[in-house]
Amino acid sequence: MGFWIFMLGADLLIPLVMEFFGHRFLTCPPKEINVLYGYRTALSMKNRDTWAFAHQYCGRLWRSWGLLLLPVTVLAQLPALGKDAGTIGLLGGAVCLLQGAVMAGTLVSTERALRRRFHPDGTRR
Repeated sequence: MGFWIFMLGADLLIPLVMEFFGHRFLTCPPKEINVLYGYRTALSMKNRDTWAFAHQYCGRLWRSWGLLLLPVTVLAQLPALGKDAGTIGLLGGAVCLLQGAVMAGTLVSTERALRRRFHPDGTRR
């Protein structure tokens, strides 16, 4: 039971981080373009307009997907309750990979939205 609780806690980290930073990007995004904190890609860092757009767009995605992944993660871990450590670890790893794919998908979606809205030099279309 202890390993199951540990794995559940570990698997809840990604949705909780997505929810936390999604909320943060929406309510108080980094004001200045920087290389330490924020949604940092070549296009998002072109100017303040691309920077603000990227944080609003990614923040909405992370917030909604983070909230959706929380109960899905708990439900996905329930079948492993009471199973051996190998089964719990395998299921926990699969859940984590799925969450990583969702997170990567939100980044791809944000970059596509940036390219639809802005020219490569950062000016609005």
